[in-house]
Amino acid sequence: MTSSRRRSGFVLVTSVAATVAASTIISLLSATTDPGGSSAAAGEPAASASAEGAGWPGHGSRPVTVSTDPQQLSVVGLPCFPGNLALTMTNTGKEPRYADLTLDPSGPLTLSRELFSSYLPALDPDQPVTAPVEVRVPRDSKPGSYKIDLEVDKTKLTVPVQVNPLPPKGPGSNVALGEQAAASSTHGNFALCGAVDGDKDSEHWDTLTGWNDGTRAIFPDTYDVALAAPTTIDRVELYTLDSVKYPAATNGMRDWDVQVRSGSGAWQTVAQVRANVAGHVTSTFSPTQADAIRILALAGNGNTYSRIVELEAYGS
Repeated sequence: MTSSRRRSGFVLVTSVAATVAASTIISLLSATTDPGGSSAAAGEPAASASAEGAGWPGHGSRPVTVSTDPQQLSVVGLPCFPGNLALTMTNTGKEPRYADLTLDPSGPLTLSRELFSSYLPALDPDQPVTAPVEVRVPRDSKPGSYKIDLEVDKTKLTVPVQVNPLPPKGPGSNVALGEQAAASSTHGNFALCGAVDGDKDSEHWDTLTGWNDGTRAIFPDTYDVALAAPTTIDRVELYTLDSVKYPAATNGMRDWDVQVRSGSGAWQTVAQVRANVAGHVTSTFSPTQADAIRILALAGNGNTYSRIVELEAYGS
């Protein structure tokens, strides 16, 4: 099965505060100054100014609009729960140009990119150019309000970012949720964290969730999740691909071992699954202390790929 496009964002589970969904276009017609040389107020929403296109002589005014989706973010300090921000620049002028949009995060925020540089064509209708940005914070980050300052052509825009407390993981909680994943390989259309993002709906496969290995018809494959701390677990639940279009009997995982590791020790097999044709499989075993969980994928139905929609682990 060949997937077309990779998802634009990860689905946040209920425990994480939802981001504002609406995209608000903020017109940045950059770098206007008054006769005294003072700049237009940077904090005003939908502020506009006229850009003279510094660094691009001979082309005159360079009106660019920039939109962020969402307008503000909420993030939490779990390694596989980044906040996702889409940046869009549109050239509304008559001449094509290049533009550099810089991003400056505050406090503990780290970004997957701090520069969005792109050629912007001059077309009618206007042609937007979009780039994704992942926003992360360390696990021990102090909850509070932070920001990302954006600047293009000397005009600034601020995206507020709220860092929320870590979701509780007590008895009965899925201890794999949002934790750091690792894999033997990952298909280019998928994200490594797609199997621990809290979305187990196979209908969202590839566009919103899931992990797929990157070596067609070559087994074994591995998918690991490092737990936040040593934890006693006795149940692992695996959701493999099982949608109306792609049923598990022809596209899901068939054979795998459930393994755990404690400290620097070797991986220990605690459960085995063979000849599976179901989309959801629960493996139970004697309570075992682990700091990491591994799915050792041995075969897939159709003998193509290892596909995990969601991996969950629970303790007694």
